[in-house]
Amino acid sequence: MAAKLRAKIAGTGSYLPEKVLTNFDLEGMVETSDEWIITRTGIRERRIAATESCTDMAAKAAERALKSAGVTASEIELVVVGTVTPEMSFPSTACFVQSRLEIKTGVPAFDLSAACSGFLYALDVAEKYVAAGVAKKALVIGVDRFSQLIDWSDRSTCVLFGDGAGAVVLSATRGKSGVMASNIHSDGRKWDMLYAPGEAAKTPFVEQGDQRSSDEEHRSQYLSMSGNETFKVAVRTMVASIKEALKDAGIGAEEIKLLIPHQANQRIIKATRERLKLPEERVYMNLDKYGNTSAGSIPIALDEASREGRLKRGDIVVFVAFGGGLTWSSAAVRW
Repeated sequence: MAAKLRAKIAGTGSYLPEKVLTNFDLEGMVETSDEWIITRTGIRERRIAATESCTDMAAKAAERALKSAGVTASEIELVVVGTVTPEMSFPSTACFVQSRLEIKTGVPAFDLSAACSGFLYALDVAEKYVAAGVAKKALVIGVDRFSQLIDWSDRSTCVLFGDGAGAVVLSATRGKSGVMASNIHSDGRKWDMLYAPGEAAKTPFVEQGDQRSSDEEHRSQYLSMSGNETFKVAVRTMVASIKEALKDAGIGAEEIKLLIPHQANQRIIKATRERLKLPEERVYMNLDKYGNTSAGSIPIALDEASREGRLKRGDIVVFVAFGGGLTWSSAAVRW
Protein backbone atom coordinates (compact mmCIF):
# COMPACT_ATOMS: atom_id res chain seq x y z
CA MET A 1 0.00 0.00 0.00
CA ALA A 2 1.35 3.40 -0.98
CA ALA A 3 2.06 5.89 1.80
CA LYS A 4 -0.56 8.60 2.18
CA LEU A 5 -0.06 11.95 0.52
CA ARG A 6 1.31 14.79 2.60
CA ALA A 7 1.60 18.51 1.88
CA LYS A 8 5.29 19.40 2.12
CA ILE A 9 6.51 22.98 2.44
CA ALA A 10 8.69 23.09 -0.67
CA GLY A 11 9.61 26.77 -0.58
CA THR A 12 9.18 29.99 1.40
CA GLY A 13 9.19 33.68 0.57
CA SER A 14 8.42 37.01 2.19
CA TYR A 15 8.18 40.70 1.45
CA LEU A 16 8.46 43.70 3.78
CA PRO A 17 7.75 47.28 2.68
CA GLU A 18 10.70 49.65 2.39
CA LYS A 19 9.40 52.31 4.80
CA VAL A 20 10.61 51.78 8.39
CA LEU A 21 8.67 53.34 11.27
CA THR A 22 10.68 53.28 14.50
CA ASN A 23 9.55 53.78 18.07
CA PHE A 24 11.35 57.12 18.01
CA ASP A 25 9.24 58.14 15.01
CA LEU A 26 6.12 57.27 17.00
CA GLU A 27 7.32 59.46 19.88
CA GLY A 28 6.68 62.41 17.60
CA MET A 29 3.19 61.20 16.69
CA VAL A 30 1.61 60.08 19.99
CA GLU A 31 2.38 60.24 23.70
CA THR A 32 4.68 57.23 24.03
CA SER A 33 8.36 56.33 24.28
CA ASP A 34 10.78 53.82 22.86
CA GLU A 35 11.33 52.37 26.34
CA TRP A 36 7.58 52.02 27.01
CA ILE A 37 6.96 50.20 23.73
CA ILE A 38 9.94 47.83 24.05
CA THR A 39 9.14 46.97 27.68
CA ARG A 40 5.50 46.13 26.97
CA THR A 41 5.72 44.63 23.49
CA GLY A 42 9.32 43.91 22.46
CA ILE A 43 8.82 45.93 19.26
CA ARG A 44 11.48 48.41 18.12
CA GLU A 45 10.31 49.19 14.60
CA ARG A 46 7.83 48.11 11.97
CA ARG A 47 7.39 48.36 8.20
CA ILE A 48 4.68 50.49 6.61
CA ALA A 49 3.30 50.02 3.10
CA ALA A 50 3.46 53.60 1.91
CA THR A 51 3.34 52.69 -1.77
CA GLU A 52 2.74 48.93 -1.84
CA SER A 53 -0.75 47.48 -2.11
CA CYS A 54 -1.83 44.23 -0.49
CA THR A 55 -1.52 42.53 -3.88
CA ASP A 56 1.96 43.98 -4.44
CA MET A 57 3.22 42.50 -1.17
CA ALA A 58 1.47 39.15 -1.66
CA ALA A 59 2.72 38.74 -5.22
CA LYS A 60 6.34 39.56 -4.33
CA ALA A 61 6.33 37.10 -1.42
CA ALA A 62 4.77 34.47 -3.69
CA GLU A 63 7.38 35.00 -6.41
CA ARG A 64 10.14 34.42 -3.86
CA ALA A 65 8.44 31.29 -2.53
CA LEU A 66 8.12 29.89 -6.05
CA LYS A 67 11.81 30.57 -6.69
CA SER A 68 12.75 28.94 -3.38
CA ALA A 69 10.72 25.84 -4.27
CA GLY A 70 12.04 25.67 -7.82
CA VAL A 71 8.43 25.74 -9.04
CA THR A 72 6.97 27.76 -11.90
CA ALA A 73 3.67 29.62 -11.67
CA SER A 74 2.27 27.31 -14.35
CA GLU A 75 2.55 24.36 -11.93
CA ILE A 76 0.37 25.94 -9.23
CA GLU A 77 -3.09 24.37 -8.97
CA LEU A 78 -4.50 26.29 -6.01
CA VAL A 79 -4.05 29.78 -4.50
CA VAL A 80 -5.27 30.55 -0.98
CA VAL A 81 -4.64 33.92 0.67
CA GLY A 82 -5.23 34.79 4.32
CA THR A 83 -5.96 38.51 4.64
CA VAL A 84 -8.39 41.03 6.15
CA THR A 85 -7.07 44.00 4.16
CA PRO A 86 -7.89 43.27 0.51
CA GLU A 87 -7.74 46.12 -1.97
CA MET A 88 -11.35 45.55 -2.89
CA SER A 89 -14.36 43.78 -1.42
CA PHE A 90 -14.03 41.69 -4.56
CA PRO A 91 -12.24 40.38 -6.56
CA SER A 92 -10.16 38.58 -3.95
CA THR A 93 -6.48 39.24 -3.38
CA ALA A 94 -5.89 35.64 -4.48
CA CYS A 95 -7.47 36.38 -7.87
CA PHE A 96 -5.28 39.45 -8.27
CA VAL A 97 -2.19 37.36 -7.39
CA GLN A 98 -3.27 34.71 -9.89
CA SER A 99 -3.43 37.37 -12.59
CA ARG A 100 -0.19 39.11 -11.54
CA LEU A 101 1.83 35.87 -11.57
CA GLU A 102 0.08 34.51 -14.65
CA ILE A 103 -1.07 31.37 -12.87
CA LYS A 104 -3.21 29.25 -15.19
CA THR A 105 -6.80 30.20 -15.95
CA GLY A 106 -9.23 27.93 -14.13
CA VAL A 107 -7.07 27.39 -11.06
CA PRO A 108 -9.15 28.08 -7.90
CA ALA A 109 -8.04 31.20 -6.06
CA PHE A 110 -9.73 32.61 -2.96
CA ASP A 111 -9.19 34.56 0.27
CA LEU A 112 -9.83 33.52 3.85
CA SER A 113 -10.67 36.04 6.58
CA ALA A 114 -9.33 35.01 9.99
CA ALA A 115 -7.30 38.10 10.96
CA CYS A 116 -3.95 37.15 12.53
CA SER A 117 -4.78 33.44 12.14
CA GLY A 118 -5.29 33.92 8.40
CA PHE A 119 -2.14 32.20 7.19
CA LEU A 120 -2.71 29.08 9.29
CA TYR A 121 -6.35 28.92 8.24
CA ALA A 122 -5.19 29.12 4.61
CA LEU A 123 -2.52 26.48 5.24
CA ASP A 124 -5.05 24.14 6.84
CA VAL A 125 -7.41 24.40 3.86
CA ALA A 126 -4.70 24.10 1.19
CA GLU A 127 -3.10 21.14 2.99
CA LYS A 128 -6.37 19.23 2.74
CA TYR A 129 -6.60 19.88 -1.00
CA VAL A 130 -3.06 18.59 -1.46
CA ALA A 131 -3.44 15.58 0.86
CA ALA A 132 -6.63 14.60 -0.98
CA GLY A 133 -4.79 14.63 -4.31
CA VAL A 134 -6.90 17.51 -5.67
CA ALA A 135 -3.92 19.85 -6.11
CA LYS A 136 -0.32 18.71 -6.51
CA LYS A 137 1.12 22.16 -5.81
CA ALA A 138 -0.51 25.00 -3.91
CA LEU A 139 0.45 28.59 -3.13
CA VAL A 140 -0.46 29.76 0.38
CA ILE A 141 -0.04 33.43 1.31
CA GLY A 142 -0.51 35.46 4.47
CA VAL A 143 -0.64 39.22 3.90
CA ASP A 144 -2.02 42.24 5.69
CA ARG A 145 -1.72 45.99 5.40
CA PHE A 146 -2.82 46.81 8.92
CA SER A 147 -1.54 50.39 8.71
CA GLN A 148 -4.81 51.22 6.90
CA LEU A 149 -6.87 49.94 9.87
CA ILE A 150 -5.00 51.83 12.60
CA ASP A 151 -5.97 55.05 14.32
CA TRP A 152 -2.54 56.65 14.42
CA SER A 153 -3.60 58.89 17.31
CA ASP A 154 -4.36 55.84 19.50
CA ARG A 155 -1.13 54.94 21.30
CA SER A 156 -2.55 51.66 22.62
CA THR A 157 -2.79 50.15 19.13
CA CYS A 158 -0.64 52.16 16.70
CA VAL A 159 2.61 50.95 18.30
CA LEU A 160 1.76 47.29 17.70
CA PHE A 161 1.20 46.74 14.02
CA GLY A 162 3.10 46.71 10.74
CA ASP A 163 2.62 45.56 7.14
CA GLY A 164 4.06 42.58 5.28
CA ALA A 165 3.51 39.33 3.43
CA GLY A 166 4.80 35.78 3.54
CA ALA A 167 4.16 32.76 1.34
CA VAL A 168 4.83 29.06 1.05
CA VAL A 169 4.54 26.55 -1.77
CA LEU A 170 2.98 23.24 -0.76
CA SER A 171 3.90 20.19 -2.80
CA ALA A 172 2.36 16.73 -2.66
CA THR A 173 4.73 14.04 -1.34
CA ARG A 174 4.56 10.51 -0.01
CA GLY A 175 7.62 10.95 2.19
CA LYS A 176 7.77 11.73 5.90
CA SER A 177 8.12 15.50 5.43
CA GLY A 178 5.06 17.70 5.44
CA VAL A 179 2.12 18.84 7.53
CA MET A 180 1.57 16.23 10.24
CA ALA A 181 -1.42 17.87 11.92
CA SER A 182 -3.28 21.17 11.91
CA ASN A 183 -6.35 22.66 13.51
CA ILE A 184 -8.46 25.81 13.21
CA HIS A 185 -10.88 27.21 15.81
CA SER A 186 -13.08 30.23 16.43
CA ASP A 187 -15.38 31.83 19.00
CA GLY A 188 -17.59 34.51 17.50
CA ARG A 189 -19.13 35.30 20.88
CA LYS A 190 -15.94 37.16 21.82
CA TRP A 191 -15.70 39.18 18.60
CA ASP A 192 -15.67 42.53 20.41
CA MET A 193 -12.31 41.82 22.05
CA LEU A 194 -10.51 42.50 18.75
CA TYR A 195 -12.18 43.95 15.68
CA ALA A 196 -12.09 46.55 12.91
CA PRO A 197 -15.49 47.57 11.49
CA GLY A 198 -14.23 49.35 8.39
CA GLU A 199 -16.16 52.05 6.58
CA ALA A 200 -19.65 51.19 5.33
CA ALA A 201 -21.27 53.26 2.60
CA LYS A 202 -24.45 55.12 3.47
CA THR A 203 -27.66 53.99 1.79
CA PRO A 204 -30.93 55.85 1.24
CA PHE A 205 -32.69 53.26 3.40
CA VAL A 206 -31.04 54.03 6.75
CA GLU A 207 -33.29 55.93 9.14
CA GLN A 208 -32.00 59.41 9.99
CA GLY A 209 -31.94 58.58 13.70
CA ASP A 210 -29.58 55.69 13.03
CA GLN A 211 -26.87 57.87 11.50
CA ARG A 212 -23.81 58.15 13.75
CA SER A 213 -22.08 61.39 14.55
CA SER A 214 -19.18 62.22 12.25
CA ASP A 215 -16.68 61.67 15.08
CA GLU A 216 -18.12 58.25 15.97
CA GLU A 217 -18.17 57.30 12.30
CA HIS A 218 -14.55 58.38 11.88
CA ARG A 219 -13.31 56.39 14.87
CA SER A 220 -15.40 53.30 14.11
CA GLN A 221 -13.36 52.63 10.98
CA TYR A 222 -10.34 51.67 13.04
CA LEU A 223 -9.10 48.61 14.91
CA SER A 224 -10.29 48.21 18.50
CA MET A 225 -8.71 45.86 21.03
CA SER A 226 -9.21 44.92 24.67
CA GLY A 227 -5.54 44.39 25.48
CA ASN A 228 -5.49 42.68 28.89
CA GLU A 229 -8.37 40.31 28.15
CA THR A 230 -6.95 39.47 24.73
CA PHE A 231 -3.60 38.56 26.31
CA LYS A 232 -5.16 35.99 28.64
CA VAL A 233 -7.35 34.36 25.99
CA ALA A 234 -4.51 34.33 23.45
CA VAL A 235 -2.11 32.45 25.71
CA ARG A 236 -4.74 29.94 26.85
CA THR A 237 -6.04 29.12 23.38
CA MET A 238 -2.61 29.05 21.72
CA VAL A 239 -1.24 26.57 24.26
CA ALA A 240 -4.33 24.37 23.90
CA SER A 241 -4.10 24.49 20.10
CA ILE A 242 -0.42 23.48 20.14
CA LYS A 243 -1.14 20.56 22.46
CA GLU A 244 -3.95 19.46 20.14
CA ALA A 245 -1.62 19.51 17.12
CA LEU A 246 1.09 17.61 19.00
CA LYS A 247 -1.41 14.96 20.11
CA ASP A 248 -2.80 14.55 16.59
CA ALA A 249 0.74 14.27 15.21
CA GLY A 250 1.71 11.73 17.87
CA ILE A 251 4.66 13.72 19.20
CA GLY A 252 5.61 15.49 22.44
CA ALA A 253 6.53 19.11 23.10
CA GLU A 254 10.13 18.06 23.73
CA GLU A 255 10.38 17.07 20.04
CA ILE A 256 9.69 20.61 18.82
CA LYS A 257 12.87 21.93 17.20
CA LEU A 258 11.39 25.35 16.50
CA LEU A 259 8.15 27.04 17.53
CA ILE A 260 7.16 29.88 15.22
CA PRO A 261 4.31 31.76 16.91
CA HIS A 262 2.27 34.65 15.63
CA GLN A 263 4.44 37.72 16.29
CA ALA A 264 2.01 39.80 18.36
CA ASN A 265 3.73 40.58 21.65
CA GLN A 266 6.83 39.21 23.36
CA ARG A 267 4.92 38.70 26.62
CA ILE A 268 2.33 36.49 24.92
CA ILE A 269 5.11 34.48 23.26
CA LYS A 270 7.03 34.15 26.52
CA ALA A 271 3.98 32.98 28.45
CA THR A 272 3.18 30.42 25.74
CA ARG A 273 6.75 29.15 25.71
CA GLU A 274 6.87 28.80 29.49
CA ARG A 275 3.62 26.82 29.62
CA LEU A 276 5.06 24.40 27.08
CA LYS A 277 8.38 24.30 28.97
CA LEU A 278 10.33 25.10 25.82
CA PRO A 279 13.80 26.66 26.05
CA GLU A 280 14.08 30.18 24.66
CA GLU A 281 16.35 29.12 21.80
CA ARG A 282 13.59 26.92 20.36
CA VAL A 283 11.20 29.83 19.82
CA TYR A 284 11.62 32.14 16.84
CA MET A 285 10.92 35.85 17.22
CA ASN A 286 11.39 38.75 14.81
CA LEU A 287 8.65 41.08 16.07
CA ASP A 288 11.28 43.55 17.24
CA LYS A 289 11.89 44.38 13.54
CA TYR A 290 8.40 44.13 12.10
CA GLY A 291 5.79 44.33 14.86
CA ASN A 292 2.54 42.45 14.38
CA THR A 293 2.02 41.91 10.64
CA SER A 294 -1.17 39.91 11.24
CA ALA A 295 -1.56 37.10 8.67
CA GLY A 296 1.91 37.86 7.34
CA SER A 297 3.77 37.27 10.60
CA ILE A 298 4.18 33.47 10.66
CA PRO A 299 5.19 33.00 6.99
CA ILE A 300 7.58 35.97 7.23
CA ALA A 301 9.19 34.44 10.33
CA LEU A 302 9.30 31.00 8.69
CA ASP A 303 11.04 32.41 5.62
CA GLU A 304 13.64 34.17 7.77
CA ALA A 305 14.20 31.11 9.97
CA SER A 306 14.66 28.93 6.89
CA ARG A 307 17.11 31.32 5.26
CA GLU A 308 19.06 31.62 8.52
CA GLY A 309 19.55 27.85 8.58
CA ARG A 310 17.43 27.36 11.70
CA LEU A 311 15.65 24.34 10.16
CA LYS A 312 17.08 21.13 8.77
CA ARG A 313 15.48 18.10 7.18
CA GLY A 314 13.45 16.07 9.65
CA ASP A 315 13.02 18.87 12.20
CA ILE A 316 9.63 19.38 13.80
CA VAL A 317 8.40 22.96 13.46
CA VAL A 318 5.17 24.13 15.05
CA PHE A 319 3.15 27.21 14.11
CA VAL A 320 0.48 28.85 16.26
CA ALA A 321 -1.66 31.98 15.91
CA PHE A 322 -4.45 33.91 17.55
CA GLY A 323 -6.55 36.65 16.00
CA GLY A 324 -9.80 38.56 15.76
CA GLY A 325 -12.94 36.54 15.36
CA LEU A 326 -11.88 35.26 17.76
CA THR A 327 -9.77 32.73 15.85
CA TRP A 328 -6.86 30.49 16.74
CA SER A 329 -4.93 27.80 14.94
CA SER A 330 -1.79 25.68 14.97
CA ALA A 331 0.08 23.23 12.78
CA ALA A 332 2.86 20.68 13.29
CA VAL A 333 5.17 20.16 10.31
CA ARG A 334 8.09 17.84 9.66
CA TRP A 335 10.64 19.82 7.65
